[in-house]
Amino acid sequence: MIKVGLTGSVGMGKTTTAKVFEKFGCAVWDADKTVHKLYSKGGKAVLEVAKLFPSSLEDESISRSRLKTLLRNDPKNLKELEEIVHPLILEDRQNFQKHTNSDVVVFDIPLLFETGADKEMDKTVCVFTSTRKQIERLKNRNKGYDDYYKELMSKQMPSNEKCDRADYVIETTSHAVVEKRVIEILDIIRA
Repeated sequence: MIKVGLTGSVGMGKTTTAKVFEKFGCAVWDADKTVHKLYSKGGKAVLEVAKLFPSSLEDESISRSRLKTLLRNDPKNLKELEEIVHPLILEDRQNFQKHTNSDVVVFDIPLLFETGADKEMDKTVCVFTSTRKQIERLKNRNKGYDDYYKELMSKQMPSNEKCDRADYVIETTSHAVVEKRVIEILDIIRA
């Protein structure tokens, strides 16, 4: 099994690229979807996060929007939150890995380099696009480019630095370009 870490800043085209890898026979694990699952009703993180941030609990789930507000108002709690959530994310990723039989497994991890998860990968891929296109995508996604995205981007390693550290880079200018590059990368790593 070849483990590929897929990363890129918010709005760069990670989700689209992950779907292309999936189309060409790769199993894909998504860090963001895992966090959603952990915060949902019955999720493994709900009780511990609710102890730390009682007002984040809504309908037996953790409200991500409330949590964002709480963290914005008191950023020192982020470390405590990460101590709860990161081990659960790692456990989910290892479980996924154990139960897949795909020759190539892609781990879609926005903070791949920031968290050191790149050290567990055989290869790393970074997606990028122009800042103009990134902001355009974020505006379309959220009906407005707001402070949340600016704040999120400030916590992420600069895109050019991620690209420099990655084994492969994909410019997400169009779906056709992404498909062509994914095929090239898979041919190299499967050879």
